[in-house]
Amino acid sequence: MPLPHLDRPFDYLVPAELDGDAVPGVRVKVRFAGQLVDGWLLERADDSGHTGRLAYVEKVVSPEPVLAPEIARLARAVADRYAGSLADVLRLAVPPRHARVEKDLRAQAATRDSDAPADGAATTPDEAGAAAPTVAPAAHVVAVAPPSPAAPPDAAEPPGTPARPTVDPRGWRDYPAGPAFLGALADGRAPRAVWSALAGEDWAARYADAVAATVAGGRGAVVVVADARDLDRLDAALTAVLGPDRHVCLSAALGPARRYRAFLTARRGVAPVVIGTRAAMFAPVDRLGLVAIWDDGDDLHAEPRSPYPHARDVLLTRAHLAGAAALVGGYTRTAEAQLLVETGWAREVVADRATLRARTPAIAPTGDDPQLARDPGAATARLPSLAWTTARDTLRADAPVLVQVPRRGYLPSISCADCRTPARCPHCAGPLALPSAEGAPACRWCGRVAAAYACPECGGRRLRAAVTGARRTAEELGRAFPGVPVRTSGREEVLTSVPGGAGLVIATPGAEPPAEGGYGAVLLLDSWALLTRADLRAGEETLRRWLSAAALARPASAGGRVVVVADGALAPVQALLRWDPAWFAARELAERRELGFPPATKMASVTGPAAAVADLLAEARLPDGAEVLGPVPADEDRERMLVRVPRARAAALAEALHTAAGVRSARKAADPVRLQVDPLSLF
Repeated sequence: MPLPHLDRPFDYLVPAELDGDAVPGVRVKVRFAGQLVDGWLLERADDSGHTGRLAYVEKVVSPEPVLAPEIARLARAVADRYAGSLADVLRLAVPPRHARVEKDLRAQAATRDSDAPADGAATTPDEAGAAAPTVAPAAHVVAVAPPSPAAPPDAAEPPGTPARPTVDPRGWRDYPAGPAFLGALADGRAPRAVWSALAGEDWAARYADAVAATVAGGRGAVVVVADARDLDRLDAALTAVLGPDRHVCLSAALGPARRYRAFLTARRGVAPVVIGTRAAMFAPVDRLGLVAIWDDGDDLHAEPRSPYPHARDVLLTRAHLAGAAALVGGYTRTAEAQLLVETGWAREVVADRATLRARTPAIAPTGDDPQLARDPGAATARLPSLAWTTARDTLRADAPVLVQVPRRGYLPSISCADCRTPARCPHCAGPLALPSAEGAPACRWCGRVAAAYACPECGGRRLRAAVTGARRTAEELGRAFPGVPVRTSGREEVLTSVPGGAGLVIATPGAEPPAEGGYGAVLLLDSWALLTRADLRAGEETLRRWLSAAALARPASAGGRVVVVADGALAPVQALLRWDPAWFAARELAERRELGFPPATKMASVTGPAAAVADLLAEARLPDGAEVLGPVPADEDRERMLVRVPRARAAALAEALHTAAGVRSARKAADPVRLQVDPLSLF
């Protein structure tokens, strides 16, 4: 059930007419508290420990065993880790049923003479036992049975088994530990790596190589990326390496029918590899040998629905339970990935300094002393002379220039031109913005147009830019470089690629398109907008966005240059100049360890009405050493409390909060409370 106090399995009898279809993993309907509800059949047994009278399963919704035993165990572990209910996790793990897709796939399977049954891995009724199944009834979501015994390790190969095929390391040769990592995958072992990609690296091809090595070793793989653009790139790379129909793409953006078809294809073992966005982190794969995630610092990897799991942590849990290899990669490195390295759970895969220098563009800040001596206005100018001359020289050399602007839109923030007072909406006090040069100011919160705006402080009606967006930047640079093509890439339209000739590309972070042959110059503007955010991860996120853009530039030997409009003494700028994300991640982790912030500690947030939050914390038997911090204001008249414990007591904290939520649920407390373990944002 989707209620914390009912987060456990329930026993039912199987009537004789359903005996053939009632196999573990199928969807069923059962009576619970007088209502007909949906559930999962988790296990069949000869008897039940329940002493009372058992009800019967009413219906097997579909004979398709969509819930694999491995995924059921994983879902239970994820629910326990995040203080959630298994019902909520399974809602994320298994997509809604699409009957027509099941019918089509069964018809296709029936026409293939030599194909094995699609559900051949499911236990038959005779093998599973006769009388009582363990079922988790739920309204829309479910609970699951206690984990079954772990599957035995793979049997040793019989004498005479052919040797594993040799895998070509290709681009992994640029990293001293790369060939050994691929060799371990091909041998069927379970290496765990944190990979820092070089500038200009074709990361999709490297991931395809790792997947190919895993498949060559007779095992399957799951790879998770942040968005559809990365998924398309990885899809093309895997098709080139493995051939067609050897992998499936799983994404919530596919739509119900296509997503369910891809899910069933993976569940039936037709393809050994599943790639996708965070929806793929629970994808069923036979003989799982590798889990991988690219750019784990992207906030798109965090699930916005309860219990709010992060794809990285789900995949690492899955690797631990299945004995599979793990690969965490990116141009940057998160503090969480650094913790894996420092604890010895994973090994780092990095290039040596000579290779790194050969692949990296020339990077320069505008705020260091030599630049300020030549251009005193560089400290305050939005486009200092170094950035302007770099763009001019690159365009003259017939090479493209990428300009990264943190804010989208035209003028997302404006102020009074006379007294500099920020312009606010007269109705809701939200910030006013200008949508275009001729447009009237409009509120970013309520959408009301303030055509007759007058400053409440001085009465002035003239407005000036407080923050400049990508479209205004494109307009200004178009005037500065007449005759040069100007393209924008952002939320309205994300470009997939641009030609290699002279041109300006203005993009928001995450929307930078690759250029043919690489960019001749990359300009990183408005660094203050990223660095001054009130967020624990502000520096880490800033470096991630900078490195992702700078990685698209040509090497310094080919004329590639990167200019960052920031003070060169700042730690994220230093990491960018040296292309050393590992140093910054180690520094960040050390600071968080000293201050007691995640991932050095475990932290949970409790958000809701003040009385409800206090009620839940009063019920919770928090582990020894737990610190309760707060309250701090949250949105919509709610407040947030933070609970911090050492990492060794993370499981006890999650159990205590889940139990307290169950007490409130059992007594039907009116006000809901949101529990988040390891929340992405603390403030």
